[in-house]
Amino acid sequence: MALRLSDSDDLAPGAQINITPFIDVMLVLLIIFMVAAPLSTVDVPVDLPVASGQPQPRPPEPVVLSLNAEKGLLLGRDPVSPTDLPARLAAATKGDLGTRIFISADKSVPYGEMMGLMNQLRAGGYLKIGLVGLEEAAP
Repeated sequence: MALRLSDSDDLAPGAQINITPFIDVMLVLLIIFMVAAPLSTVDVPVDLPVASGQPQPRPPEPVVLSLNAEKGLLLGRDPVSPTDLPARLAAATKGDLGTRIFISADKSVPYGEMMGLMNQLRAGGYLKIGLVGLEEAAP
């Protein structure tokens, strides 16, 4: 027969956390997010104009064609009409169809107008077209 002399022989309760329920909850949440993530993507139907282009290095003396908010064309700083555009571009590029044309447009110009101008340049044989924009200021 055994005899207990003091209460100090008891083992102290463990201070360990049972992580099995935690792992079970995390696995359930992982499965829920794996199923829900593909459903959260939204497809927005947009009727985009057709365009294609390749990035090219900037020439030392660029030819800039601007389209302002009133949909007026400027070649450099000189106004130009859409009917005079092919002749004025030929003069500015010295007849070289490989010259890159940079297009600068006001942000209020409709996207279709911009693509129409690019298509007009492509129809004229100018296949190297660059778009000009402002760089975002560093924070």
